[in-house]
Amino acid sequence: MPSWTALALTASASLVAAGPCDIYSSGGTPCVAAHSTTRALYDSYAGSLYQVQRGSDNATTDIKPLSAGGVANSATQDTFCSGSTCLISTIYDQSGRGNHLTQAPPGGAARGPNSNGYDYLSGAFGAPVTLNGKKAYGVFISPFTGYRNNAPSGTATGDSPEGMYAVFDGTHYNTACCFDYGNAETNSQDTGNGHMEAIYFGTGDGSGRGTGSGSGPWIMADLENGLFSGQDPINNPADPSITWRFVTALVKGEPNQWAIRGGNAASGSLSTYYNGARPANGYSPMSKEGAIILGTGGDNSNGAQGTFYEGVMTTGYPSDATENAVQQNIVAAKYATTSLTGGPALTVGNKISFRVTTPGYTDRYIAHSGATVNTQVVSSSSAAALKSQASWTVRTGLGNSACFSFESVDTPGSFIRHSNYQLMVNANDGSKIFGEDATYCPQAGVNGQGNSIRSWSYPARYFRHYNALLYIAGNGGPHEFDNPAVFNDDISFVVGASFA
Repeated sequence: MPSWTALALTASASLVAAGPCDIYSSGGTPCVAAHSTTRALYDSYAGSLYQVQRGSDNATTDIKPLSAGGVANSATQDTFCSGSTCLISTIYDQSGRGNHLTQAPPGGAARGPNSNGYDYLSGAFGAPVTLNGKKAYGVFISPFTGYRNNAPSGTATGDSPEGMYAVFDGTHYNTACCFDYGNAETNSQDTGNGHMEAIYFGTGDGSGRGTGSGSGPWIMADLENGLFSGQDPINNPADPSITWRFVTALVKGEPNQWAIRGGNAASGSLSTYYNGARPANGYSPMSKEGAIILGTGGDNSNGAQGTFYEGVMTTGYPSDATENAVQQNIVAAKYATTSLTGGPALTVGNKISFRVTTPGYTDRYIAHSGATVNTQVVSSSSAAALKSQASWTVRTGLGNSACFSFESVDTPGSFIRHSNYQLMVNANDGSKIFGEDATYCPQAGVNGQGNSIRSWSYPARYFRHYNALLYIAGNGGPHEFDNPAVFNDDISFVVGASFA
């Protein structure tokens, strides 16, 4: 008979090897949906994590882990997408129930910008990270981006118990409805209070209802027609503002009982921010419908932003002990930041120019006329004013210091920013949205020349010249300037010395 010590060692070794869904299963609350673009969530899972779609020919490929239970094979994405752009088209369910997430359809609150009212898909390169030193990519949700499954299998309905967790970027959020992951309506309509139970992360929907301590962002629950930080519909001072780069967010609910928990996904343990009765006015009993959403509200309210790395939904109400073990597993994955840029390096403080590489237009440079960013023919013999208008100073990114912003040489204090997709030169007003709209992440030129300049806040979109004007454009998107013809050339620029 083995000794108690040997049994304890065996159990400990098993826990170390287990993935989050193995831990939930051991706790009696198995996963019914498991989504991640960064790693396998079962120790034995070796199937597809997600699918990317290439802009140049709309071909797709699946990304699998490097080995069973391991980190995503990011090299597959890098190779497949080389010389093109890519979107994340499907996030596969690892639970075996087929609860895959695909492009969200239109809903009662909003139609997406894409064909037939569908939301945007996430740019595949917007959220690189490392797990135990191995590169992987998260799901960067810009406004109007969303994923959904309205025909789920096995998720909680009515007042049935469930749990869920997600790992988010704690620095990527806004005030809008609603960056959610979890349980929602099956018809993309608002069907009433208590018809949702999803994790929300951000600074609220702007109504002033659903807040915690400080100025946010907060982990809350979207229960439909309200973001809740506790039982009170307005405020729970025990729900703290989040300051971690990687955050573990948890929500769980059962009849007239629910909880919010959270912690630093890179270190330490979980804390409980609320544990108690349901809110009044239609939230007990709950009327959950079981659809699965990522990045939007239940009625496709799609104005929010955030970044998702992994998450699951369970059947049954997980114990704190089970969730604590899942947190240990997440910490052991060692999420860490990595470079957001590539291609020929830019240096903060340098003055530069951007030359067009599209055949027939290579004598043109990015310049501006007043607030309008355009391309103009510029040379050493051009007028001094034009040379100054075609010159830019590289600055640390106003919205993310890992990327860059471009200050006008002839209008100090004004930067290239996007507004309604068009590039403009505007004075920095110090706002969060201005900083994000004025931040760009260069990568190797998609056509093999120079750099392509990716928008930080809309990473499926790049600087593109179109009819002599500049936009942030996506290959094959819904706008005229998204036209796929010569797209790769139009988004590639040679960065050189400034004219002034």
